[in-house]
Amino acid sequence: MNELVLLAIMGIAFLLTVALFPVVIPFLRKLKFGQEIREEGPSSHQKKSGTPTMGGTMVLFSVTVTMILFLPFFYAEGLGMETTLLLVVMLGYGVIGFLDDYIKVAKKRNLGLTSKQKMLMQLGIAAIVYIVLMVTGFDTSIHIPSTSLSVDLGAWYGILLLLMLVGGSNAVNLTDGLDGLLAGTASIAFGAFAILAWSLTGEAEVASFTVAVIGALLGFLVYNAHPAKVFMGDTGSLSLGAAIAMVAILLKMELLLIIVGGVFVLETLSVIIQVLSYRMTGKRVFRMSPLHHHYELKGWSEWKVVSAFWLAGLLFAILGVSMKVVVG
Repeated sequence: MNELVLLAIMGIAFLLTVALFPVVIPFLRKLKFGQEIREEGPSSHQKKSGTPTMGGTMVLFSVTVTMILFLPFFYAEGLGMETTLLLVVMLGYGVIGFLDDYIKVAKKRNLGLTSKQKMLMQLGIAAIVYIVLMVTGFDTSIHIPSTSLSVDLGAWYGILLLLMLVGGSNAVNLTDGLDGLLAGTASIAFGAFAILAWSLTGEAEVASFTVAVIGALLGFLVYNAHPAKVFMGDTGSLSLGAAIAMVAILLKMELLLIIVGGVFVLETLSVIIQVLSYRMTGKRVFRMSPLHHHYELKGWSEWKVVSAFWLAGLLFAILGVSMKVVVG
């Protein structure tokens, strides 16, 4: 397999996604699967109420179909373990997101699944993945970025894996709040790991998966850029967050995910800081969290916020790749 095959994978995923949405969006409207906007959110978002959601289903569909179409380039006898794990994680967390979205839009319960229900399902999938990895003799050591040091966590690696999959899915979910914000930042983060997977580790399966996701996200962005014609929903955001964490795990770049996914980390920290500050002092640090809403309420246009976060995501991705390529 060469770079042309990777480009073909990205192109097929992109074209498939672009071709599907003109059919899917009217279908979602007919089913009245429109987004319910939280009253406590920015008032400017109320005009988005009713915009079709659950568009993440098409992203997952495009990635899955594309990977299956290109199977002959990787294996003689079906799916490899890495591709299987990536698809299981992506689709598994996608099902959780789908249930959450469905309850919100069909049952008209704005909060969807309870936090306990989501957490139990997320932990369940993560536990299954950990068991599979341990059975296959997966390396439980982690590499410290910018050093030659490695630490073998042994059984504690399971805790790290649970934190990465559950934390990654929820961090990316928090970032999905503005038109094009998540699609752009996620494309950049997956792009960084695609470069690392192909140029440094030679992991063809992981590289192929990452470029398929990038292609599908760019196709989704055609319809999700401001003003959005469709939203991703938890179906997409939860699955993408878990998928990028799984990519970092399989590449043995667990800690590098913190750098490459810097935007997602900042968004999560803003929520944690806001909650702790309010509980401890009764005061809020940000005008609203997650962080992108803070800048909206400061008077930034939605496009300005999204552009700034895309740029931040690009800088984090460049830093992450540089730390790995230059230092190793």
